[in-house]
Amino acid sequence: RPCGRAAPAPAPPAGSAPGPSRPGTKRLPRAIVVGVKKGGTRAVLEFIRVHPEVRALGTEPHFFDRNYHRGLEWYRSLMPRTLDSQITVEKTPSYFVTKEAPRRIFNMSRDTKLIVVVRNPVTRAISDYTQTLSKKPDIPTFEGLTFRNRSLGLVDTSWNAIRIGMYAVHLQSWLQYFPLSQIHFVSGEKLITDPAGEMAKVQDFLGIKRVITDKHFYFNKTKGFPCLKKSESSGLPRCLGKSKGRTHVQIDPEVIEQLRDFYRPYNIKFYETVGQDFRWE
Repeated sequence: RPCGRAAPAPAPPAGSAPGPSRPGTKRLPRAIVVGVKKGGTRAVLEFIRVHPEVRALGTEPHFFDRNYHRGLEWYRSLMPRTLDSQITVEKTPSYFVTKEAPRRIFNMSRDTKLIVVVRNPVTRAISDYTQTLSKKPDIPTFEGLTFRNRSLGLVDTSWNAIRIGMYAVHLQSWLQYFPLSQIHFVSGEKLITDPAGEMAKVQDFLGIKRVITDKHFYFNKTKGFPCLKKSESSGLPRCLGKSKGRTHVQIDPEVIEQLRDFYRPYNIKFYETVGQDFRWE
């Protein structure tokens, strides 16, 4: 259904013009990787797009948070062409923490399947900070941004790096519109230690055959996580970009302990809500 006035669609990138060599139709996504930032969403997208029944948008369209005013037809125009037998997937990790996103996605299609990649919120926050620091070396210390008052242990929940990891809080917004059966949670930790196992569950959730298996992966010791033996576009091995697998900033163990204490009740509530123990304690 329409949602805001559609803006003119951008010119398609070079080489993507429709023609006899590009069969299929641009369709709205049937599945969206909605979160979370620094959880492993890029890995899930790169891994799932190896599947012949999946076509994925490589960039993050940010439609349901930043570009909603452009309208659904603009959104559709960004999508890859698919055959009737294929599923269109997109990923924008900031959707999970965007209050309006669940309602907007529901208004597009109440049948949309949602994938949320979660990771130990303490590790996720440090990873988030490490990424920001690489772009803005002048930002305050991790400790300085984490606490409103460190001696009292008061954590600053307005800082995005902390707020994102309060998964139980954000999930409530989604459960107002979607049943748990339509939301699949991927363990960011298991995605590294057992990528084939985690991707088997994703394929089951999407209702497609288990094509992606152990034979698709090898472990890259330099990066510290799995890579694809063959990418979607070529027969060459493919690892995630340079920004993935950065060495994290060293954080005072006492700060980590305080953050573990802070997140514990949120984690427990999250485990209880989704019926899955991610063992972050």
